[in-house]
Amino acid sequence: MKYLLSTLSIFLLTITLNTATAQEFKAVVNKANAAESISKEDLSKIFLKEQTKWADGTAITPIDLKAQSATRVAFSLEVHGRSVGAIRSHWQQAAFSGAGTAPLERSSDTDVIEFVKANPGAVGYVSAAADISEVKELAIQ
Repeated sequence: MKYLLSTLSIFLLTITLNTATAQEFKAVVNKANAAESISKEDLSKIFLKEQTKWADGTAITPIDLKAQSATRVAFSLEVHGRSVGAIRSHWQQAAFSGAGTAPLERSSDTDVIEFVKANPGAVGYVSAAADISEVKELAIQ
């Protein structure tokens, strides 16, 4: 019985880890953007609107996926080190105090890609499986 419980526990842990790995993301920008890579810290600053311009002076427009998205959950934890709920709370407080508004949201990878493709200063993230041939991936350091 003890062996069965141990085996079951290992199996469930493996499934959980594989599910978390499957929720990876890619950061994407317009093909005209000169940036090739970005640090997690700078990416977090962009999505918290603490960094508002690219190196060439172009205004940055960050695009989030909807809060219910597994890709957004992975992005929030990996880039911000906080949950989606904590980030939403940050924006609620900012809006209440007049300090700013949350990034625009899109419902799907395709919607994010279309927005980024149409806006030179935009940056977003999509699931690792998304076709990003119409935009450029930023390497995250």
